Amino acid sequence: MILVTGATGTVGRALLDELATTGEPVRAMTRRPATADLPGYVEVVGGDLGDPASLGGALRDVDRVFAVSTGPDGPTQDRDLAAAAATAGAGRIVKLSTLSVDDDRIDDPITRWHRAGEDAVRDSGVAWTFLRPTGFTSNALHWAGTIADHDTVYHPYGDGRVALIDPRDIAAVAATVLTRPGHEGRAYALCGPEALGPADEVEILSEVLGRPLRYVEVPPGAAHRAMVERGMPPELADAVVAKAATTREPGVGVPDRDLPRLLATTPRTFRAWARDHAAAFTR
Repeated sequence: MILVTGATGTVGRALLDELATTGEPVRAMTRRPATADLPGYVEVVGGDLGDPASLGGALRDVDRVFAVSTGPDGPTQDRDLAAAAATAGAGRIVKLSTLSVDDDRIDDPITRWHRAGEDAVRDSGVAWTFLRPTGFTSNALHWAGTIADHDTVYHPYGDGRVALIDPRDIAAVAATVLTRPGHEGRAYALCGPEALGPADEVEILSEVLGRPLRYVEVPPGAAHRAMVERGMPPELADAVVAKAATTREPGVGVPDRDLPRLLATTPRTFRAWARDHAAAFTR
């Protein structure tokens, strides 16, 4: 049995689709099972990474776990899930982490959270695999509102570059790692096929949507205020802006590390992702 946490999230939901073709029994953990709207072939159970007492039932008879932690509580979530997995007798944990964990130059909050989370998983004694992706192509969905309203994207650090990865490619790698042997004790750097800056993304979106779009670089403080005004907790907004600043580090945007050899198909480009999600940017 494979347990997928974060099952309604961007990567977790795509992972359920990938696992559907393997014949493996799959259980999805979510805080709200009644409204999760997950496929019928998946066993859906209630569980909350913020409530360790809820994890035991979700982990019953599970031998592999896909772990997705979020925010400043991420290290605690990873620790509690890994401890519960060890108690339940699970044999392996595949943790979704971040590319910058092994880069000594980078020490933003999101990187620190995942470093501590990886340490917690290692300390549990359960065999582990870490997937360390770069920025997601789907992060562009945060621009959908201003694109739909007035064809403009506001984003800091215009000189940054990221080899963006499609979450569906991360899910495909996760399915491989979860269902095949030989990945224990490995950490994989997952980068997309091309390094792009925000202006590059906006240009591609403009071509895909068939209408002119404008990129406006804004100060980090303005980006932070906009996130908080949309309801993001200030501490998380701090972390997101700090992570965006790391895209200016040399080498962060380098494409094609472990991804091509772990995928059965060619890695998806940002353009391919944009075509598949064009409806999200309509007026």
